Amino acid sequence: MDIGYINGRYIGLNELAVPIEERGHQFGDGIYEVIRVYNGKTFMLNEHLERLIKSGNAIKLQIEHSIDDFRKLIHDAIAKSGEKDCCVYLQITRGISARNHLFPNVPVSISLTVKQIVPLQKSIRVNGAAAILHEDERWSNCYIKSLNLLPNVLARQTAYEQGCFEAILVRNGMITEGTSSNVFMVKQGKLYTAPLSRHILAGITRMAVKKICKQVSVDFIKQSFSKEELLQADEVFITNTTSEIVPIVTVEGQTIGAGRPGEVTTKLYHKLQQFVADCKE
Repeated sequence: MDIGYINGRYIGLNELAVPIEERGHQFGDGIYEVIRVYNGKTFMLNEHLERLIKSGNAIKLQIEHSIDDFRKLIHDAIAKSGEKDCCVYLQITRGISARNHLFPNVPVSISLTVKQIVPLQKSIRVNGAAAILHEDERWSNCYIKSLNLLPNVLARQTAYEQGCFEAILVRNGMITEGTSSNVFMVKQGKLYTAPLSRHILAGITRMAVKKICKQVSVDFIKQSFSKEELLQADEVFITNTTSEIVPIVTVEGQTIGAGRPGEVTTKLYHKLQQFVADCKE
């Protein structure tokens, strides 16, 4: 069953739990991670938790819990839920205190949910998805997985209203990433993605793709590319924790390559399934 947790107690998802003066609620003052669970086992949990701590350090969160503490909390929550194929959403905020921009001297607030995974539509997996291009209006520190996602939400809604799966973000004419995904293009059999920077989140599935590229002899090239180059790519796909690898076959209504999931995209997706089976904790 889907369950929730906040500051030491398990709750139902519809139970009232967050005080009005909670800094995540009032300021978006916090960080989060989404961890995929396959058959009751977490995928690349260490990488998720290391990124969580990195994000916390970047916004000066005083987190007293260790990675092992969070690992135990996550495994306990999964076991309590009884879910096998699910996602864990873990959130840490600066805590509960009277509204003031200055940091309060209070403990952080920790919450999570365990929810059954909603699988990607089979038609998208088989036929590919559409995307739009959208100006990257986010702040300068996108490597931090913070709660401040309003620009992402607005761009994703714009894509949805145009019948598209994702909005691919553009900053100064160059592709950065999607609203909740990393973006890749294939050209002449080589895989390209934007190098990590303040404007790019170090995606966990991006890490997995980098590893499996070595196994299938595909060049993984960290190089910026323009929106014009993206539209001329042989293949385009996006990655994230919940959807894994999603082929993008049209961008701004323009067909990418042959207009169907390409050979490299398909090869990497199937190899990712093997990688998932080998790397679960």
